[in-house]
Amino acid sequence: MIMRRGRDPRAAWEGEGQASARNWRLHSYRASWTASFAVYRQKRLIAILLMGFSSGLPLVLTGATLSLRLADLGVSLTAIGLFTLVRFSYSLKFVWSPLIDRLAIPVLTARLGRRRGWALAIQAALVLAILALGLTDPRGSPWSTALAAVVVAFLSASQDIVIDAYRIELLRPEEQGAGAAATQWGYRFGMLASGAGALYAASFAAAGARAALP
Repeated sequence: MIMRRGRDPRAAWEGEGQASARNWRLHSYRASWTASFAVYRQKRLIAILLMGFSSGLPLVLTGATLSLRLADLGVSLTAIGLFTLVRFSYSLKFVWSPLIDRLAIPVLTARLGRRRGWALAIQAALVLAILALGLTDPRGSPWSTALAAVVVAFLSASQDIVIDAYRIELLRPEEQGAGAAATQWGYRFGMLASGAGALYAASFAAAGARAALP
């Protein structure tokens, strides 16, 4: 005669305890990820992301995008190599960073504060410098193109100084890690826009011009 064995209550209790522990760990894991991403929905972090974008945008314009433009126009490789020196401003920005940190801009500093005043002034000048760079003719006047590229790189490096300082002052200590990540994401998006985005826009404009010709 076969005897049925009853379920061990202790084993059942241990199994239920293990299942509850797994569910609790899974819930905690999901909650931690949700809390980690929730910080990026704050307005301050979104502002930091956009500032990172504006910081990364000019970098490729004076680098790979400018080199490709020069090569497309038939500029010699020696000249293209010399044009890469315009980005040396990024390595020397520590020289004038104390001036930006200490000096005030009339009117703007009083109205917006030191960091935002400098950011607005530099970004306005940077827009004009980028437009000037786009309007130069590297074949007819390479020195004007080089000068415009130097100005763009200098203003871009100065913008990096202001953005880094403003991010540190704007965010709380526990938000600094998220702020650094948001800056890097924005920086990469800006580089992508001024690199592949600029090349796509140029090819699209060229295709449209060819289609408009009789």
